[in-house]
Formats: sequence, structure tokens, C-alpha cells
Amino acid sequence: MKLPGDAVISADKLIRYLLAPRSRGDKSQWLALAGYTASNWEALETDIREQLLPLDALIEDRTPYGPMFVIRGDLVGPNGRALRVRSCWMIETTTGQTKLITMFPDKERG
Repeated sequence: MKLPGDAVISADKLIRYLLAPRSRGDKSQWLALAGYTASNWEALETDIREQLLPLDALIEDRTPYGPMFVIRGDLVGPNGRALRVRSCWMIETTTGQTKLITMFPDKERG
């Protein structure tokens, strides 16, 4: 299944969560390997939209808030390095909106 190209990818989620250094669950260092930083968060949004969203999404769970999907793929960053990515998405039952929930290294793919 393909998720819609206009899915919500919150700037706040990118800047304050994925690209912000954290004491636990830090993803910023991993994303920095491909050249993503808080100062170029727009590149991360564009690359997620152009490189991951066109890939097939597999349903992973059904929650009271809506079905959860996973998209796995390679995300090539501004510096040309590719990261193996597992991104999680939800289609909210109440609004019908598709939203990026999180993203992390896809260790199952190597």
C-alpha cells in the first residue's frame, strides 16, 4: 500500500525530536551521518517525502487511534550517504490524516 504524498511530517517532530540531541533514544547523531541537522531540517522533510513515502507501507498494528504502518528504505542525505531507515506512520481514525510518528535505523536490514 502507498501512503499519501501529502502526509503530515511535522517540523516540530523533525527539529525537536529526530534532530535534537537526547540523553536516551538519540537519533540526531545517526541522522548527522547523512548530513541532516536541525539547521537543514527542511532537507530531511523533503527527502522523507520524496524517498520514503513512494515506497510500499506495510500495516504493523491497529491501535485505538488508527492503523500503524511501516515504510523501510534507504534515505540518501545531503552528503550522499545512505541510511537504512524504518519509518512509522499512522492514519488517524478521527481526522483521516496520515502522520509520521518516528524513524530509526532499520537493524533488520543490516
